[in-house]
Amino acid sequence: MAADTLDRLVVWSNRRIAGDLVIDLGGAMHFAYAEDWLADRGAPALSHALPKQAGAFGDALCKAVFGGLLPEEGQRTAIARALGVSPDNPFLLLAALGGDVAGDLAFLPPGEQPPPAPTERPAEALDDAALADLLQRLPRVPMLAGEGGARLSLAGAQGKLPVVLANGRIAVPRIGEPSTHLIKPEPERFPGLAANEAFCLALARAAGLDAATGQWQAVAGKPYLLVARYDRVERNGQIQRLHQEDFAQALGVPSNRKYASEGGPAFRDCFALVRQATTRPAREVLKLADAAIFNLIIGNADAHAKNFSLLRREDGEVVLAPLYDLVATFIWPELSARLAMRFGPAASLEEVDGDSLIGFAQDSGLTLPFLRRRAAALAGQVEAAIARGIEVPGLAATALPGELSQAISDRAGRLALKARG
Repeated sequence: MAADTLDRLVVWSNRRIAGDLVIDLGGAMHFAYAEDWLADRGAPALSHALPKQAGAFGDALCKAVFGGLLPEEGQRTAIARALGVSPDNPFLLLAALGGDVAGDLAFLPPGEQPPPAPTERPAEALDDAALADLLQRLPRVPMLAGEGGARLSLAGAQGKLPVVLANGRIAVPRIGEPSTHLIKPEPERFPGLAANEAFCLALARAAGLDAATGQWQAVAGKPYLLVARYDRVERNGQIQRLHQEDFAQALGVPSNRKYASEGGPAFRDCFALVRQATTRPAREVLKLADAAIFNLIIGNADAHAKNFSLLRREDGEVVLAPLYDLVATFIWPELSARLAMRFGPAASLEEVDGDSLIGFAQDSGLTLPFLRRRAAALAGQVEAAIARGIEVPGLAATALPGELSQAISDRAGRLALKARG
């Protein structure tokens, strides 16, 4: 079928057909599971919002779940312009970009098989000049849309690119090759962002939380963050994809409503989701509570529903994914201090106090005395980790923006006092 008449995409999950995504004459998308997938009890639902059923799902859920795999805002507009399609047509964007997305899905035309991963030799590593040129081009051609057969997509408003490492150096994935890392170039309007996120990720791990691993790097004077993908594992020398979905997808909420103030998920919804969707809810609920508290400590006001995800591990267990997109947003005065999700009644970082834990206890379903102890303990762990010194891969402590470590340590101390009442 010619590309300009494409009206069906086959949805693959780790080289198995899971179903069909179609678009009707009115431009609405519909998804139905394949019969073989429905008959296999071991085949999971592709989303908490798309439970296995014989009937088709409609446009709203398709846009939330599958459209939620696509870049957002200016990134999406630039990609659509490069491809010559409308940014409001997620079907055609998935057709162009859906070869390597977050998780284990792929979207291919009927009759096309997922290409095998190259095995004969490593990908060709980029030298510094080629990498600098790639970073320079990304704002104009996000995800390398339309270049060299690349079919890559990642959600989010910030520019990023899936890559692989070839003998420790960055390379662009070849057709059929799962990416293993992400590059997040530092935007000019937010100097220090790459160092900020690298530090916050390292701090989370040092404080005992499960977080992605990020390394600060620079080429031609331009900083960027290199993040190892947690939805990829290596087995017998081969990279395998793991299924994941962010909370907005799992709750059937489109990306343009990711903020609670715009009708998106609030903490009450997120905790309910974790209790319903994870294999061991009691453990994962505590991890989500820790994540919410940690974001307060580092002053991250932008922890919205797409910044938390569910991950299906190799053993089939569904867990809260490692934390990612951890940024101390408070250091940029031009960024809003308004919380993406209220912490109890507190709508902004400045409003958080000891009483905020009362409302958060109700939203999380955890007891207030427990949360007070948990918040004080985590704040203490953060202070202790900073006092020991945080080792950030690729980054010297002197390069941290604006004495970030001391500012976060001070925030942790204040939160500990508030938590103790």
